[in-house]
Amino acid sequence: MVLDDLGSSLRGTLDKLRGKSRLSEEDIEEIVKEIQRSLLSADVDVSLVMELSDNIKERSLEEEPPAGTPARDFVLRIVYEELVDLIGESTELPLDEQTILLAGLQGSGKTTSAAKMAWWFSTKGLRPAVIQTDTFRPGAYDQAKEMCARAEVDFYGNPDNDDPVEIARKGLEETADADVHIVDTAGRHALEDDLIDEIEQIEGVVQPDTSLLVLDAAIGQGAKEQAQQFDESIGIEGVVITKLDGTAKGGGALTAVDQTDSSIAFLGTGEEVQDVERFEPDGFISRLLGMGDLGQLAERVERAMAETDIEEEDWDPEDMLQGQFTLNDMQKQMEAMNNMGPLDQVMDMIPGFGGGIKDQLPDDAMDVTQERMHSFSVIMDSMTDAEKEYPKAVGASQIERIARGSGTSEEQVRELLQQYKMMERTIKQFQGMGSDQEMQRMMKQMQQQGGGGGMGGMGPF
Repeated sequence: MVLDDLGSSLRGTLDKLRGKSRLSEEDIEEIVKEIQRSLLSADVDVSLVMELSDNIKERSLEEEPPAGTPARDFVLRIVYEELVDLIGESTELPLDEQTILLAGLQGSGKTTSAAKMAWWFSTKGLRPAVIQTDTFRPGAYDQAKEMCARAEVDFYGNPDNDDPVEIARKGLEETADADVHIVDTAGRHALEDDLIDEIEQIEGVVQPDTSLLVLDAAIGQGAKEQAQQFDESIGIEGVVITKLDGTAKGGGALTAVDQTDSSIAFLGTGEEVQDVERFEPDGFISRLLGMGDLGQLAERVERAMAETDIEEEDWDPEDMLQGQFTLNDMQKQMEAMNNMGPLDQVMDMIPGFGGGIKDQLPDDAMDVTQERMHSFSVIMDSMTDAEKEYPKAVGASQIERIARGSGTSEEQVRELLQQYKMMERTIKQFQGMGSDQEMQRMMKQMQQQGGGGGMGGMGPF
């Protein structure tokens, strides 16, 4: 994910303090210089970098760490608090009737963001509608219509009308029943006068409650001027940062937030309409520093269970802790995990799994794991109900048949059965556990198993 390099660099810098109980001024000077290099490499504005590093240096030298707190943890807390303070609060977007105007240059991801935001509001029980006013870019109407169909939200646009202001006016009338109107505007390759005039006219018609600037995470230092001009034109209350699944540096988008004295509203984390997060500064910075984000993790788990195609009476995760663990249980777990999104993003949200541990994995480790989960699912689809209910009875002839039927190898089928045995052992250890001490012992054991790769150490969630 974008900003991973920044997070990895910051974590590496702080790791130099491991084992130290006290900090010297030389330690602080070295750490601050490393932090400056990390932020500048991520395209964060120079003035912001200096302000941030000065604050970290001053607090590290003047504040007294709590008794028994290691030097690394003390500085980590300061860096965390200063980064949270830098990016400020999340943009206020009430779960109520409102109109949101999106602005930004061409290619920033406005159209995709409009559909993603609409999908997000729909998950909160509201009825959103997207109004597409971009008559400049060929294909904008078709893209918006297709994305909104995937998001299952209302849409209005008119490919036969070349007046974006009239489209905006008509769109509000045609979607009057919607609770949330998201108005997507045209972009250009640069901040041209006609673009600004057009957006100002649309703003006058739709009277938005909130205007959001959509920024590609790769924008770099150009974010500063772009943010200033849009802010002067229509006033920017918040920023949507897109394409956070890429390899761009992302610091420019953070600079834009500071430049407009606004905040971040949403993060785009992938290509699907569901790949969007409501920005929460505490969790975002926590993930960046390898500390996890339990709030986002809980939301993804809840969404995954809702999207997993099972009837409540057919399967209950708690049943696994009561009786026999079968391949059907394992398949439902895997299906729910897939619905949570890319495993590297999920790992970032788990305290102790993101950050440092993920830094040590090969770049393709998560992709391999997802492919493995997919192949396991294909294999299980080729098994009989009896085999899935009692996999221990699967012998050599059955393995040969399953491999042939699923288009996989016998080795892959055996790997699935071995994975099942590992997970079954973990389940049995959980069954009947009564004391807190025993639970702590199990958690420690699972963490030790977790370095073995794949899903073996993760167990059920």
